[in-house]
Amino acid sequence: MSLRPLIRSALVLTLVTAALPAAATRFEVQAGRSNSNGHSANTAFVEAVFAPQPLGQTRFTWSPDVSLGWIDGRHVATDNSRYTTRDSVALLAAGARFHLGGTGDWYQPLFLSEQLAVTNRATHALSSHYQFVSTLGWQAKHFSVAIRHISNGGLHRPNTGETMALVGFAFDI
Repeated sequence: MSLRPLIRSALVLTLVTAALPAAATRFEVQAGRSNSNGHSANTAFVEAVFAPQPLGQTRFTWSPDVSLGWIDGRHVATDNSRYTTRDSVALLAAGARFHLGGTGDWYQPLFLSEQLAVTNRATHALSSHYQFVSTLGWQAKHFSVAIRHISNGGLHRPNTGETMALVGFAFDI
């Protein structure tokens, strides 16, 4: 297995991160289990969430959100199609994290994140190199929990996607 795509993705993430304002940058290291078609695998992400910006005159804020992720492969006995689940997948995603309310509101730590991602290979679950990433979560000062779904949105078949539960440790720089 070649590390070249992962190194290339890390370099792109570094360049994108350097181009964004560093003020109030939140870094999260997340790990969990992903499920696709009843088969689970380990997964890990490193995510950078930048300073929140107001969304017009609303009570919503948005933050640029960049992720570098890894989903382990699975060995499934019936895995004999063109797209298998054996290969691990690295992905690079960028988008926005949305919050509602001010810092004192009880619901403000809840967030919704939408991202577009590129992957280093196609699998049965992620059958194209371009994916949509949707995350619903809760964040505290140094902790986060989230449910994340990654799928190509039906642009290419098969389209089973990956659904994962993540727990993260966070720190600000």
